[in-house]
Amino acid sequence: MPDHEVVIVGAGPVGLLLACLLVQEGIDVVVCERRAEADPRTRAIGIHRPGQDALDAVELGSSVRQRALRLDGGDVISRGRTLASLSFTSDRPVLVLPQQQTDALLRERLGMLSPGALLSAHAVRGVRDEGPFVRVSVDMSDGVREITGALVVAADGVRSPRREELGIAWRPRAGAGTYAMADAVDVSGDRRARLYCEPDGLVESFPLPAGRRRWVVRRRSADAELLTAAAFLDVVETRTGVRPEMPDEVAPSVFDAAQHTARSHGRGRVVLLGDAQHEISPIGGQGMNLGWMDAVRLAETIVRDRAGGRYDFRGYGRRTRRSARVAQRRSAFYMSMGRPVHGASLVARDILIRTLGSAPLRRGSAGMITMRGI
Repeated sequence: MPDHEVVIVGAGPVGLLLACLLVQEGIDVVVCERRAEADPRTRAIGIHRPGQDALDAVELGSSVRQRALRLDGGDVISRGRTLASLSFTSDRPVLVLPQQQTDALLRERLGMLSPGALLSAHAVRGVRDEGPFVRVSVDMSDGVREITGALVVAADGVRSPRREELGIAWRPRAGAGTYAMADAVDVSGDRRARLYCEPDGLVESFPLPAGRRRWVVRRRSADAELLTAAAFLDVVETRTGVRPEMPDEVAPSVFDAAQHTARSHGRGRVVLLGDAQHEISPIGGQGMNLGWMDAVRLAETIVRDRAGGRYDFRGYGRRTRRSARVAQRRSAFYMSMGRPVHGASLVARDILIRTLGSAPLRRGSAGMITMRGI
């Protein structure tokens, strides 16, 4: 008999949510996480309706809604003019909560459901499908040990070593760019997001809880490294006319946005989940929510098939690939709207944005942003 029914590799928000879903169904789960402590990095902030539904399924929805800021809507601005304004309806709200807080709630919930299920400082070094079970090599503080599971779920991120170990191709999709990001003070109480689609490139501005606001800048090759607060603020002010309040010691983070899809959902008893299966550009804010949707689908499949001991993940793979394709197309479009453009291309882009924000199309545009149809 395997040591566990399911071994999950990676304790990000998607792996943790899957663990909670499975434990609630009486399934024996362990989560192996290479880090000794929770990830402190600034990551995802937006929680859309599908993500809220997934959190409700593990009884965290109310806790998230209490802590999160609810966006009133968003404005698209260019050269001082508002091109489009959208509001988010009560049936598809957009919540904003830093990922560190979401992760903390998921860790706490898993600890309540199954104390000891989360194994921190347990780095998985390899998996081997033995047919009736999977053997997992884990690097612990006292050396390498092996554990076994009826299933292994690789939720170990975009650079998933498990995906590479399985030899699953990682296919690029449209949409790429380099961005810099930092959080600033904002005590205005403004609950609207703003997208500055400027000639020299996109600047995004999102309110956060506790009097903060996140700023994201699309970098051009001509821009400085944007690794200091002063350099970052200079670019924001040059493009938007706004200079946020940010301490000098703040170090903006620079990241490359790209999109990929795994050729397969997994092999045998090893299944890919979340960013290990598909990379969605953070410009659009749908990646974490899509991973949560995948986790719900995967949990349903595991619960359905566990009695027979033979798992069929083909339906899970088809559904997750379809959702990823839709999300990637939307993110690629959002990124294209934020490219540096001038002349006739700038005029054409402004006309397109105005059209999408017009009364006949406004509801559909808001639905795209809030993951309707994914």
